[in-house]
Amino acid sequence: MMSRSYTNLLDLAAGNFAALGPAGGGRRRSGSFGARRMPRVMTVPGTLSELDDEDDERAATSSVASDVPSSAICERLIVVANQLPVVARRRADGRGWAFSWDDDSLLLRLRDGVPDDMEVLFIGTLRADVPAAEQDDVSQALIDGFRCAPVFLPPDLYDRFYQTFCKGYLWPLFHYMLPFASGPPPQDAPSRGGRFDRASWEAYVLANKHFFEKVVEVINPEDDYVWVHDYHLMALPTFLRRRFNRLRLGFFLHSPFPSSEIYRSLPVREEILRTMLNCDLIGFHTFDYARHFLSCCSRMLGIEYQSKRGYIGLDYFGRTVGIKIMPVGIHMGQLQSVLRLPEMQSKVAELRQQFEGKTVLLGMDDMDIFKGINLKLLAFEYMLRMHPKWQGRAVLVQIVNPARGKGKDIDFIRAEIQDSCDRINREFGNSRGYSPIVFIDQNVPSAVKLAYYTVAECVVVTAVRDGMNLTPYEYIVCRQGLPSSESAPEISGPRKSMLVVSEFIGCSPSLSGAIRVNPWNTEATAESLNEAISMSEREKQLRHEKHYRYVSTHDVAYWSRSFIQDLERACKDHFRKPCWGIGLGFGFRVVALDPNFAKLSFDSILMSYGRSKSRAIFLDYDGTLVPQASINQRPSEELVSIINTLCSDRNNIVFIVSGRSKASLASMFSSCPMLGIAAEHGYFLRWNRDEEWQISAQSPDVGWMQMAEPVMNLYTEATDGSYIETKETALVWHHRDADQGFASSQAKEMLDHLESVLVSEAVVVKSGQFIVEVKPQGVSKGLVAEKILTSMKEKGQQADFVLCIGDDRSDEDMFENIADAMKRSIVAPKTPLFACTVGQKPSKAKFYLDDTYEVVSMLSALAEASEPDPTDLADDLATSVSSLDIGDEQIQFGNSIEGS
Repeated sequence: MMSRSYTNLLDLAAGNFAALGPAGGGRRRSGSFGARRMPRVMTVPGTLSELDDEDDERAATSSVASDVPSSAICERLIVVANQLPVVARRRADGRGWAFSWDDDSLLLRLRDGVPDDMEVLFIGTLRADVPAAEQDDVSQALIDGFRCAPVFLPPDLYDRFYQTFCKGYLWPLFHYMLPFASGPPPQDAPSRGGRFDRASWEAYVLANKHFFEKVVEVINPEDDYVWVHDYHLMALPTFLRRRFNRLRLGFFLHSPFPSSEIYRSLPVREEILRTMLNCDLIGFHTFDYARHFLSCCSRMLGIEYQSKRGYIGLDYFGRTVGIKIMPVGIHMGQLQSVLRLPEMQSKVAELRQQFEGKTVLLGMDDMDIFKGINLKLLAFEYMLRMHPKWQGRAVLVQIVNPARGKGKDIDFIRAEIQDSCDRINREFGNSRGYSPIVFIDQNVPSAVKLAYYTVAECVVVTAVRDGMNLTPYEYIVCRQGLPSSESAPEISGPRKSMLVVSEFIGCSPSLSGAIRVNPWNTEATAESLNEAISMSEREKQLRHEKHYRYVSTHDVAYWSRSFIQDLERACKDHFRKPCWGIGLGFGFRVVALDPNFAKLSFDSILMSYGRSKSRAIFLDYDGTLVPQASINQRPSEELVSIINTLCSDRNNIVFIVSGRSKASLASMFSSCPMLGIAAEHGYFLRWNRDEEWQISAQSPDVGWMQMAEPVMNLYTEATDGSYIETKETALVWHHRDADQGFASSQAKEMLDHLESVLVSEAVVVKSGQFIVEVKPQGVSKGLVAEKILTSMKEKGQQADFVLCIGDDRSDEDMFENIADAMKRSIVAPKTPLFACTVGQKPSKAKFYLDDTYEVVSMLSALAEASEPDPTDLADDLATSVSSLDIGDEQIQFGNSIEGS
C-alpha cells in the first residue's frame, strides 16, 4: 500500500499543490524555533488569503486586495541556499556540536554589501548528519549564535534530491551535456548525466518544499526580502509566491543557463521557467546566460522581454520580472588576511626556491568533467613539443580540489589526467629533477593555494563550461600582493600577471586583458600559452593593472549591494497594484493589475445595457471573437446568430472593426445584413450590408507599395513559414507559423528597414502580434470609432452606452479615443464606457475578459437582453426562407415539414 507521504509527493509533482494541504501548516516539524519563531504579521487592511490555510479552490484563485504598504519595522534579508555558510563538527568528547563560519563561502561574504540596518538570516542544509533527537538543539544554537536556520532533509531524500537530480541530471544539462538517448553508455566511457526520472523530480520538488516550510517559520512577509540561490532551489519561488503573493523575492543562478536547444530537452522545462518567473528579479553572471533564459521564455512561453533605460524586464501577467546581469566577485579582505599570515610568507619563499629558474604556469580546478584539465595538459604538451626552448624551463603545476559529486565519470577523468601527467613527465622530464607537470590531487590549505598564485607567471583555465570561476580573480589579487606599506619582500613581488582563460567560463567577458581560448583547440591553446609566458614584462604589467582595477572595485560586496538595490527597485510597486494568485501547481502565478483595471462584470454591463436607448458596440475580430491560433478563422453559427440578434435591436449600432480586408470581412459576415464593418483598421467603412463602402480618409496613393513589397519579399524568402498579405491600402507580413526566435529578430530588422525606405511616404510601419504592417497615415481604429460616434450624434442618436472589445496594440487607439469621448461631448453625459481588452495584460482599457470564450458568452448575455425589432425579424425570416434550396413540396406553413 502506498504511503500517505508518497501520495502527497505524487500530487505535488503532478502540479496539485492543494492536495498537500496548507503549506507550512499542521504540526511543527523538528527544528522549528518554538517561542523564537518570527511572527508573520501583516498590518495592511484587506483579505490576506496567502496567510490563511488554503483549500483547493483558493489554490486556484486567491487574492490580495490591500493597496497600502505597512509601516516599516525592520527590513531583513533572508538568504536561502542549498548549504549554510557554517561548518559543523561533533565535539571531541562526543557531547554536542561546535560551529564556525565557513570563510570560503560566497554566501557569508555577500553580507558585506548589505545595508548596515538590514539583518541577514541564512537558510540551508548543514554538511553534517545531525540525529533527529539533536535537531532542535542544533537549530536553536544556530539561530542564536549565527542567525542560521538549518533545513534537515532525510538522508534518502537528500541523496535523491542532490546527488540524483541536481548533480546527476540538472548540473550536466545546464553545462550542455545531454544524457544518452537510448541504450546504456559504453562501459569505458564517463557518464553523460542520467536520463530524466520522474521520481527524482518529485524528490527535488519535495526537498524544495522543506526549504519553503523553513522560510515560512521565520519570515515576516511584509518586511523581509528573500534571496534564493542556484539551481538546487528553482522550485522554491512558486511555493513562496503562492503563499505570499506580495513577497519581495530574488533569485540568482550561479551556473550557466543553457541555450534553448539544450534546455528544451528538459521534460519539466515550462515548470522551471514559470517558477523562476514567480521571482521579482532573476540574476545571471553573464549576458549569454541571460540571453539563453530570455530566448527560452520567448520560444516556450511566448513572453518577450523589453529593455528600458538600461534595465531588462519581462512582463509576466502584469508583473515586471527584472533580469540582472552581474558577475560575482571575490572578497578582497579575506584574501589579504591570508596573505598576511606568517606561514604564507614562508611557503612563498619555499616555492620560489623550489622553482628557481623556472617559469611556473598554474592550474587550480575542481575535479569534474567540465574543467578541461586534460585538455590543458595536452596543450602544455604540444607547447613543449613545438617550442623546445621551454623544455626544462616551463613547469605546469596542476592543483585539483576534491570532487563535489561522485560516480564513475570522476574516476575516469582522474585516471585520464594521471596517464597524461605520467606520459608528459616521461617524455620531457630529465634526470636533473625536472618534471614539467606537478600534479597535486588533494585538498590544499588556503595559504598554500595563495602561495602558488603568488609565484605563478600565468594561470591557465581551460574549462569547457563553467558558471563563473573565480580562480583568475584570486590570482590577480595575489599577484598584486598587499599594500606597499605592509608588503613583505616575499609577498610583494612584481605587480604583473598573465591569464589564459577559456571563452566558455563566466568570468571571461570581464577579463579583457586575458588571452581567451577555445580549450577544444589544443594547438591554438598551446600557442596562447607560449604567447602568455613570452610576453614583455611591460605588457604583463599593463594587463595586470587593468584587471586589478576591475577585480578590486567589483568585489562580492559590490555584487550583493547591486543585486539588493535592483531587487528593491523591482519591488517598489508591490503594494500599489491589486494582485491575484491564479493557477495550480507550477502553473501558479500572481496577476498584478492597475488599480483601475478590473474584470468586466456581466451583471454591471447588463444593467447599463438595459437602461440605455442608443448603444454603440465595437468588436475586433481576430483574437477577440475567434482565437488567434484557430486554423478555422470563420465565425461560428453561434457567433453569427448572436451578432444578428444584437443588430436586430433598433437601439444598437454594432460594428466589426478589424485590420482584415473588406472582401474577407464581407464574405465572413454575408449573413449579417445589419452589421456594420470597418475594414483595414477603418479605412473602408459601411453601415450595413446594403450600403456602399465609404473611404474614411482621402484616396490612397499606393505607390509606396512598389517600394515596400520588394523589401518584404526579401524577408519572406529568408523566413520559412512567413507570408505577405496584400490589402487594397496596406501590406501585412505574417510570421505566426515561422520559428519565433528567428522571426521576431527578422520582424525587428524589417521594421527598421521599411522605416528607412519609406521615410518620405505618408505611411505608418507598425508591429503587432506576429505581424509587421504598413498602412496609410491617419488611419486607425480609434479614429473610425470616433467617426461612428460623431455620426450617431449628428443623426440624433447620441450614444448613451459604448462597448469596445479588442485584444492587440491596434485596439489600444480605440480604447484611448473612447475614454475621451465624454470630454469631447460626442456621447451623452454619464454614458457608461466599457473599453475591454482580452487577456490580463497592461492596457488602456479599464476592463478585461480572460479569453474569446468569455467575450462570446458576454455578447450572448447582451443578445438575450436585447429587444429585436419585429420588422427586422420578419425580413430576416423571409430572407432565410427565400434562400432555402429545397423543393416547394417540402414546406408547408402552419403544418409539419416532411421529407419526400
